Amino acid sequence: MGYDESIYRRRDGEGFDAGGPGDYRDDYPPGEFGVGDLHGPDTTDPGRQSVPAAVLDDVFDDPAHGEPGRDRLAFHIVWEVVLLLAVGGVGYLLIREDSGALRGNALEQLLVAGAALGLLAMGAGLTLRAGAVNLALGPVAVASALHFAENGDRGIVPTLAQATVAALVLGLVVGLVVVIFHVPGWAASLAAALGTLVFIERRPAPVNVQGGYDPTNHALYLFAGVAVVLVLGGLLGTVKSVRRAVGRFRPVADPARRRGPVAAALTGGAIAVSMPLAAGAGVLIAASSDGPVVPTSGLEWTGLAVGAALVGGTSAYGRRGGIFGTVFAVALLVVGQRYVAERGWNDITPAVLGAGAVALGLVVTRLVETFGRPKSAGIDDTPWQTTPAPAVAPRGPIGERTDSWSSTLPAQPTESRADTWDTERWSGGDR
Repeated sequence: MGYDESIYRRRDGEGFDAGGPGDYRDDYPPGEFGVGDLHGPDTTDPGRQSVPAAVLDDVFDDPAHGEPGRDRLAFHIVWEVVLLLAVGGVGYLLIREDSGALRGNALEQLLVAGAALGLLAMGAGLTLRAGAVNLALGPVAVASALHFAENGDRGIVPTLAQATVAALVLGLVVGLVVVIFHVPGWAASLAAALGTLVFIERRPAPVNVQGGYDPTNHALYLFAGVAVVLVLGGLLGTVKSVRRAVGRFRPVADPARRRGPVAAALTGGAIAVSMPLAAGAGVLIAASSDGPVVPTSGLEWTGLAVGAALVGGTSAYGRRGGIFGTVFAVALLVVGQRYVAERGWNDITPAVLGAGAVALGLVVTRLVETFGRPKSAGIDDTPWQTTPAPAVAPRGPIGERTDSWSSTLPAQPTESRADTWDTERWSGGDR
């Protein structure tokens, strides 16, 4: 038999090539072993095929547990249309109850309320996308409202600056705790919320608002500014690299496993930014209040903020979210709250609306995670995938095979066999 296979041939007349005998890199078609073979992609030979950049982007999106492919936004578009129709329907019902509810000073009050809730929903949506929801948003807003009510006569800018700086410091502390110890954001922010309640409980009586700042004079600009930032954030979140970088803190295997310095920095930054947003919302709540600011736990505001973000299409697991959904959800809650007041349904408090929004948002989260994940998630059908090797029959203990080969030879018949050692030619009689 002649050994004429290419793997046994010498590359030149003097010896094997630099790869040595059996160098399999040149004996298989390009890309046969994929990117992760022992030698890696060969970029020195211009004739060899390379893996497309789009495929590499999908493969190395998350080196450990990433989902290849782009998130689907079709469900977000459909759901945002549903939310827009719901806002129109509730607005129509409100006009039927009060024809002037969406005109003049009443409309300006709704816009300021929408701007305040929009800031809270912005902070909730940002921390939700980062995978570390901030539950201290409501208490921080109430504390900021009380601070503005007590010190508003000193000027809007100094009072707002004090509340913002204090909230930012609190956010930095919570963010550092989350990223250094790698603990869930809800747990660390809950501790911050309880600490903020200490400040709130020191004021058992309602506080009259000092100063003469009236945000209804800039109602349209306030709401439009908040809405534009929400939409721009949603559009930026559709970029795959940004979407997955912000949501990299989202657990994909063991939740206690650290997700790297990039995830830590972005998550800590999201928590830190969300606190000043809550402080700004509290200032708007106090400044637009018709009466004194009542000290509350702020849990109802946290429920409304998180509920608005979830109903708007932001996933409770992090990373995924829509574009216009949060704006429409905020509008729906504000108009719905005004409609409830017009109907005299006193049992439907803001806490009840927040609870309902969170419950509906959890259903939306399940739909987002079902219909928003990439089509290729869990299926690796890239053309350069290596064909799996055939299964090898399992082996038992050492020296024992469990395949189809028998461990013993078949029994041989003994009756028909003549004893070759008993023949006459071995006897010594004739010799």
